[in-house]
Amino acid sequence: MRPSGRKLVELRPISIETGVIAHAEGSCLIRVGGTHVLCTASVEEKPPPFLRGTGQGWVTAEYGMLPRATHSRNRREAAAGKQSGRTQEIQRLIGRSLRAGVDRLALGERQIVVDCDVIQADGGTRCAAITGGWVALRLAVNRLLSARLLTSDPIMDHVAAVSCGIYAGQPVVDLDYAEDSEAGTDGNFVLTGAGRLVEVQMSAEGAAFSRSEMDALLDLAQAGAADLVAAQKAAVA
Repeated sequence: MRPSGRKLVELRPISIETGVIAHAEGSCLIRVGGTHVLCTASVEEKPPPFLRGTGQGWVTAEYGMLPRATHSRNRREAAAGKQSGRTQEIQRLIGRSLRAGVDRLALGERQIVVDCDVIQADGGTRCAAITGGWVALRLAVNRLLSARLLTSDPIMDHVAAVSCGIYAGQPVVDLDYAEDSEAGTDGNFVLTGAGRLVEVQMSAEGAAFSRSEMDALLDLAQAGAADLVAAQKAAVA
């Protein structure tokens, strides 16, 4: 039995509310169970310096957690004067993941920055950030298309992410904090709407896992990502 009472293949309740920030070209608040992430996409009409003159655009991301997103207060990283290694790793993952679904030539010489701020954390924050970040990105691109600043749609496919792991000896999807803190194996899976893999992060937190267990987690991730893509489609419809 999972602590939440969910079935092994059952995601937490998902909601995606769009247009929550008036000034951003694209925004949403994604809730995956107890994990809530505010995602905004901001369009900058110039590329980063290393892409100037190439005709290509760029999608990047920044990630952060509010001080009381967790059970105890975490000091703001700005107060410490530097980002943690975890924060840098996660925001690079988000950026890589979102770029996998974008034709950067079609985007043209501009940059879209996706900010993902965790309001409340209950496991799977990076996965929620990627899934919600795609919605914010989609809405920002829609605005560019409506303004005729783009001649073709640069978004090639959906991108969504879900966690899977081995909890109490069983493969489960979408781990919450109670499961994540005790999982024998923990993994994050980023997939496209077509079911193709963008990135897989897996590690044994306890005993090493088998090939058959890895395949079972991949199957769960594909099914879970399909459900997340359906939620994305409903949000941007």
